[in-house]
Amino acid sequence: MSIFFSYNLRHLFARRITNLLTITGISMVVFIFVGVLMLAQGVKYTLVNTGSMDNVLVLRKGAISEIGSGLYREQAAILETYPDIARLGEDPLFSPEVVVLITLEKKGTGAAANVTLRGGSAESFRVRPQVRIVSGRMWRPGSNEVVTGKQVAQRFKNGALGQTLRFGRQNWTVVGTFESGGSGFESETWGDADRFMDAFGRTYYSSAILRLRDPSLLPTLQTYIDEDPRLQVSVTPETAYYESRSGGLVNFIRTLGLMLTGLFSAGASLGAMITMYGAVANRTTEIGTLRAMGFTRSKIFSLFVFESALVGFIGSVLGIALASLLQFTSLSTINFATMSELAYGFVLTHSIAIWGVLFGVIMATLGGLLPAIRAMRTNIPHALKFRGA
Repeated sequence: MSIFFSYNLRHLFARRITNLLTITGISMVVFIFVGVLMLAQGVKYTLVNTGSMDNVLVLRKGAISEIGSGLYREQAAILETYPDIARLGEDPLFSPEVVVLITLEKKGTGAAANVTLRGGSAESFRVRPQVRIVSGRMWRPGSNEVVTGKQVAQRFKNGALGQTLRFGRQNWTVVGTFESGGSGFESETWGDADRFMDAFGRTYYSSAILRLRDPSLLPTLQTYIDEDPRLQVSVTPETAYYESRSGGLVNFIRTLGLMLTGLFSAGASLGAMITMYGAVANRTTEIGTLRAMGFTRSKIFSLFVFESALVGFIGSVLGIALASLLQFTSLSTINFATMSELAYGFVLTHSIAIWGVLFGVIMATLGGLLPAIRAMRTNIPHALKFRGA
């Protein structure tokens, strides 16, 4: 293997320009491939991290999202008295909430986009300790005050601290900005549940979040709900709910991105093939000499396949290095599950990096197979004529 490596490395430098062009082409395709996987992973990371493993989401029975759900005040009061709810001091960790969509104007472009509006109380923060106010303060109960997620404050007009938003035919003062570790909550605006219900003519909540003393008690909670005819609701772990919300968007990004990658990879493989055909043609005499020295056809084949794989490895490492810079950027799109704006970033994982290397190596190796077969079949006397000449 060391002989193969040193031999191939020497020839990579001998034909620098041609190999550099091939490596650049492979790196660009790997950059796109890894970027697509990072984008899908970023969406999944943002949505799945929105939930907490200790929390349970309560929706109306048959509802698949908070937007389409309804939870009556009586039902919320019954659930709040459930004996296995976790408590902070004397207070149950239970938060009934109102979730609606509003339209806000984006900064710079002037385009409008849907933003999730979540009405709750101080309990909304207690059941989600990852959410914290980073500037300003919490809204005052019963007031037209809101706090905006970091992404809303950065991307939407009048969403920053001290500014005024208008929705529900009323003005709302932004008194704080919050972060939540890059989760989907950062694309939401929060305020007082009762004020939001008044503004939008609601008489019921959308959902409720409760924390159990032990997550393993979820079946017990389900039994409790099934035995009470007043509770026509369903319960699901909060993490499972948000993971299901990510599926459609993640699959769409992956499918579209991989289709584009497939088209570009054909061109990169063709480039690798042309490069390796050139290498075989320029080293005909050398191949004949190696064969005369006892190198078998299979070793000649392996030599050129290894060289193709080495080109692919170098290109893929370069492509991954370039793609890693995407982690310093963020994008936004429509979450198909809620039809609201979702900001997310690129996330590079070890598995994505490994897939990127494998993709680049396989792509280059496939391009080098036919040239390697041609080298393997080189006729020794014919090849050595070039040397005699």
